[in-house]
Amino acid sequence: MKFTDNKPMNYAIGALVLIALPIVAQQFGSGPVRILDSALLYVLLALGLNIVVGYAGLLDLGYVAFYALGAYLFSLLASPQLLETFPALHASFPNGIHMSIWLVIPLAAALAGLAGVLLGAPTLKLRGDYLAIVTLGFGEIIRVFLLNLDAPVNITNGPRGVGPIDAPVLFGFEFGKTHEIFGMDFPNVTNFYYLLLALACFSVLICHRLERSRIGRAWMAIREDEIAAKAMGINTRNMKLLAFGMGATFGGVSGTMFATFQGFVSPESFTLNESIIIVAMVVLGGIGHLPGVIVGALLLAMLPEVLRYVASPLQNLTGGRLDASILRQLLIALAMIIIMLVNPRGLWPAKEHGKAAPAPAEK
Repeated sequence: MKFTDNKPMNYAIGALVLIALPIVAQQFGSGPVRILDSALLYVLLALGLNIVVGYAGLLDLGYVAFYALGAYLFSLLASPQLLETFPALHASFPNGIHMSIWLVIPLAAALAGLAGVLLGAPTLKLRGDYLAIVTLGFGEIIRVFLLNLDAPVNITNGPRGVGPIDAPVLFGFEFGKTHEIFGMDFPNVTNFYYLLLALACFSVLICHRLERSRIGRAWMAIREDEIAAKAMGINTRNMKLLAFGMGATFGGVSGTMFATFQGFVSPESFTLNESIIIVAMVVLGGIGHLPGVIVGALLLAMLPEVLRYVASPLQNLTGGRLDASILRQLLIALAMIIIMLVNPRGLWPAKEHGKAAPAPAEK
């Protein structure tokens, strides 16, 4: 529903709502703001996967691997983990490495992008279920690799995880501390909200420009009919590799932000279930449609937390015989099934192309 026909006014109202949202939410504690932060992280992840799945039509079930690479890269460069393992580093950096997150973000994007290209290279001739199985295996390989990289040399600390991880600092402003601005307290979760919101808006802008570019149109042509796209002169090989690489960079940056937000990372945060949830966000919201993907990410990120307040009373009604976490998963699955039955193309799908306009009614 439009508030007004003036688009700049609509954008201004939306911006004011987004800016004021955490200030209102923090009046109820840090929990609601943390939910908002987590939702924005998932928006970043869903936008990246939408490039691969939504634009290029390549089903990727190993996307969480790029998320893990970015998180572990920053955790190793901004925590005492490597200093405890390598005494030579401790001698060179007695106070710790503490690399700035603004230097690690481009490194994480490059590392994840390279991993995406390496994943895409051997899978160029695969599509559909076969591609999903290969990418699923890649995601599990990365998780198991990180899980067991504590012997013979302890790099990732194995299942114990890595921490504490530094919070970001920008122009002397420490996001990990509480600040008083205009007489109001802004705790760390609120500070992270604005940082993640800025990154999410920048990511939306990048995705929008990609969608309207020649590269985006080439991806969509491959998605609709790869043989026809190749016949029209599109280099499908390079375009697929570019899609994998571009999507992976979003995952690497998101992983970096996850590590600094949580202050701790472990392999349990990068399971297959995370990849499936991110794919569900893209499909549920509307494949290839930016507003739909954002809505799907926000819904599936926030719904489990909101249902905590519903599951507990229902658990009490059953005398505790029904586990609250299982009930939450049941309610989420039921909501997803109903949505997909009512609208199989998602909550906010893109306009269908190729359909003739309806004929005008005769007078």
